[in-house]
Amino acid sequence: MENVNKISVININKKFNGQIILEDISFDIKEGEFISILGASGCGKTTLLKILIGIEKADTGIILKDGQDITNNTPSSRGMGLVFQNYALFPNMNVWNNVAYALKAHKYPKEEIKKTVDNVLSIVGLSEFATKKPTKMSGGQQQRVAIARTLALNPDIILFDEPMSALDADIRMSLRKEIKEIQKKLNKTMIYVTHDQEEAFSMSDRIIVMNDSHIAQFDTPNNIYKNPSDEFVRKFVVNHLDEKAKAILDSTK
Repeated sequence: MENVNKISVININKKFNGQIILEDISFDIKEGEFISILGASGCGKTTLLKILIGIEKADTGIILKDGQDITNNTPSSRGMGLVFQNYALFPNMNVWNNVAYALKAHKYPKEEIKKTVDNVLSIVGLSEFATKKPTKMSGGQQQRVAIARTLALNPDIILFDEPMSALDADIRMSLRKEIKEIQKKLNKTMIYVTHDQEEAFSMSDRIIVMNDSHIAQFDTPNNIYKNPSDEFVRKFVVNHLDEKAKAILDSTK
């Protein structure tokens, strides 16, 4: 299946109580890309994420994964994992059992569960925290547990719903780097919802900039910075980048 997109979204539309949330949303994502969906609160980005994974249903439109129509598939059959904003960890379980939980629920063999959990904890740098309870860990460490739990089921697409919004600046910077390193190491396709311009520009291969239920621009960080599609993109994105980010982008061709 050469040149088949990992994900193709075709004319997705969604309304809630008569209000348009998503209108004519279409885009393609390649295997192994890191895509951010960037926009202000209420622009439809989280609803789009929920439709991709199957938690919400679009009113109209089609979702293809590896060329196959998954529009009406259940969330568990889509080969996707979701990292939540609020971690959603079990406070009464230690880190190891939090990561193992879904594998046990799917009745994986014990030997495979141990090998998988030990491996993903190593990938996210938490092997030494295996017996700790999440309540005894920092926000950044808890989010890494949530990422490990998602990795354990080996989804070929991982979705992130504003995973760093509750973390302080230093932890966010560190976790950004770690997520990118995990993505490169495992060659996972990742789709990352954020309202933070710096976050999107520092992590993404391409960025979907959303404005009021529409896609305003879908392009590389460099092209968005140097050729914003309209006044909204210029004001919302370009004007909110710090000087260090602008200097890096100005130095690229």
